[in-house]
Amino acid sequence: MKIGLCGFGVVGRGVYEIIQKRHDMQVTKVLCLEDIQLPDAQAVKDFNDILNDPEIDTVVEAMGGLHPSFEFASAALKAGKNLVTSNKALVCTFYDELVPLAARMGVKLRCTAAVGGGIGWLSELERSRRVQKIQQVGGIMNGTCNYILDNMTRKGSDYMETLRQAQKLGYAEANPATDVEGIDTWHKVILSSNIAFGISLEKESVPVAGISRITAADVENFRAHGRVCKLISTGKRTEQGFSAYVQPTLVDEGTPEAAVPLNYNLITFVGETSDRMSFFGQGAGRYPTAYNVVQDLVDVLSGKGFYAPYGAPQQADNSETLRYYVRGSWAGEVTEHWGDAVITAPVAVSDIHAWLKENPEAFLAAIAE
Repeated sequence: MKIGLCGFGVVGRGVYEIIQKRHDMQVTKVLCLEDIQLPDAQAVKDFNDILNDPEIDTVVEAMGGLHPSFEFASAALKAGKNLVTSNKALVCTFYDELVPLAARMGVKLRCTAAVGGGIGWLSELERSRRVQKIQQVGGIMNGTCNYILDNMTRKGSDYMETLRQAQKLGYAEANPATDVEGIDTWHKVILSSNIAFGISLEKESVPVAGISRITAADVENFRAHGRVCKLISTGKRTEQGFSAYVQPTLVDEGTPEAAVPLNYNLITFVGETSDRMSFFGQGAGRYPTAYNVVQDLVDVLSGKGFYAPYGAPQQADNSETLRYYVRGSWAGEVTEHWGDAVITAPVAVSDIHAWLKENPEAFLAAIAE
């Protein structure tokens, strides 16, 4: 296998270093805007140098972002080259373009590292759906949010103090919005649901709420009631079709999710035969993520393509009702008061997320039953 590697940052360099030790694949060209010297690969600054190289049969996209990643990815597929990427935003946003294009061109598309970093989550969904119907997917999919919530719970510190600590340690970006507002998790649960259920969720129908409004007082309220707050994603089959959403959720202190420490992930599926299966590990980092990129390259060598057949677009139905902890100007029915916050009567997921859009200063967390 001859590989064109796009991007030589944290993940790209890790991929290159792992491949250097192998004999069944070789990185021959690296797209990088900086001047770098490599002993066994040519550094290029123009993607066409990779695209037009007939010896390169596989492109690894490790740049991140949507553009020009999408243009490079689609061009590679159209040129008959396999594509492996760790970019969850890319595959989620352009799912309806990339997955059918790969099938039409008869080439392989893999993105295991896009969800869970070093956890082989998507490849396990691929194996599981061969022998059973998957009923539900989700869990803790973002290490930055888990680090913040775990530290606030254990130390009683406030949100901004903990966020600054996460940034200092490299767990959070200088602009952390994609993580703390739940967008990273949103991409991951949509991609996971598409693969688990063989559908293509309409992204606008999947609501998301993040953790940026949480306070130390909220966390103390949760502790007083035997609860721990985690950012939880959910995708599942319903009588109406499929539901999917991302939101802070209060879990019992004794649950596996409550015990997930630091920047770790705990991702779960529920199958009609296997019941609950959970996967714990590092959700990011150079070598864990690069490991799964190379795993995908090995799968491509063995003839594996995408994880599930492409399914028609499907709108999420979030009419199920849950109780919520709400701190803000909630005017609906209330069953309890926890300090300055209230516990709502059961309310539809879609309805309370619509309310949150109109009240962005509020904080909410679903109560896991």
